[in-house]
Amino acid sequence: MKYMLIMRATDETVAAYRDIEWSEIMTSMGKYGDELIRAGVLVAMEGLDEKDSVVVDYSAEPPVVTDGPYGETKELFGGFWILNVASREEAVEWARRAPMTGPGAKVEIRRVASIDEFPQDNEWIQKERAWREAAGQL
Repeated sequence: MKYMLIMRATDETVAAYRDIEWSEIMTSMGKYGDELIRAGVLVAMEGLDEKDSVVVDYSAEPPVVTDGPYGETKELFGGFWILNVASREEAVEWARRAPMTGPGAKVEIRRVASIDEFPQDNEWIQKERAWREAAGQL
């Protein structure tokens, strides 16, 4: 099963990290990533750039696009890991090891649904399955 571990932070978290050397942050994240790789559970890991982002708000017609990530920063998604693990419990154990510290720092864990869980007679699922097979993803 795949699980996404989403790095979440608040303004307080971001402020606390300003006092930590960038190389120290990268070293701790790098060691964690290396541990995931050696365990054979890492599918992907990425950081998200808050400076080059927009928000598309669909509550209006046409949708309104504003600079992102949020107008008022209460909670930011800073990056994510996607893990292929045997259970939610294993995903939780990996999340507990993540180098996330400070006030407001959290990791949200969400299961990634497999294409096999959707109705296979749906034409759009069939097209996606064909694309995934052609791209070597299945």
